[in-house]
Amino acid sequence: MVIKEAKFLMSNTKVEQCPAPTMPEYAFIGRSNVGKSSLINMLTEQKGLAKTSAQPGKTQLINHFLINDSWYLVDLPGYGYAKVSKGAREDWRKMINYYFQNRENLACVFVLIDSRHEPLKQDLDFINYLGNLGVPFVLVFTKADKQSSVKTDSTIAAYKRKLRETWDELPHIFVTSSEKRVGREELLNFIEEVNGQVQL
Repeated sequence: MVIKEAKFLMSNTKVEQCPAPTMPEYAFIGRSNVGKSSLINMLTEQKGLAKTSAQPGKTQLINHFLINDSWYLVDLPGYGYAKVSKGAREDWRKMINYYFQNRENLACVFVLIDSRHEPLKQDLDFINYLGNLGVPFVLVFTKADKQSSVKTDSTIAAYKRKLRETWDELPHIFVTSSEKRVGREELLNFIEEVNGQVQL
């Protein structure tokens, strides 16, 4: 897939105010500071499209981007940032839960995982949560350039072992580096393939 145009559409906290569900939608989510904005900017080849921040947990809105006038890319608020208040975490939970259950054109969720860390409970809990909802998702291991490929492979193998404890079938797995542009073609090809299968 060649991305000819990527533009910001809107930010909001209500699914009802999201763009009309007439195109397939791909949501990106992960723990705070997982490199989500950098990955989105790498995919779209627009350095400032998704706003990066030195302050983890800053994104608290559902951010929609229109890609090639044919599909939506959605930047969702990250989870697991300790300095967010209990009330804010509950607001996030309600917003995200409602989004996943009611966004009818949601084709796939990209769950971003920092490849430098062994399996974390927050990531595993979120993966299982999506599974319980029946939401289609893939795993995207980020920051692969920060360590050896052997270490990245070890992290992925550890996640597979954990998931096999409760899952019969494992999700698709992608390895990425925003800095080195690793995984870009694979992710875009996957989106293109799913777009061809979606019926709205």
